[in-house]
Amino acid sequence: MLRLLCCTLLLLTACSKPQPPEKEQPPEPKAAQAHTQLRDAIQAPLDKAKGVEDQLQKDKDAQDAAIEAAGG
Repeated sequence: MLRLLCCTLLLLTACSKPQPPEKEQPPEPKAAQAHTQLRDAIQAPLDKAKGVEDQLQKDKDAQDAAIEAAGG
């Protein structure tokens, strides 16, 4: 009888709903904060190159306009 009671309790415990997990909050991204110096070191030359590219385009446009004005 005791064996039957233990088996029944075990089955009832196994069939119960699992407890829902606590609401998990994702950890704050520490890597994004730590690598800003590296990102800035990579981004600075790219920004400088974009600035140079803009200046070269303006100079080319001015030269094309001068050539066109000279009758070429």
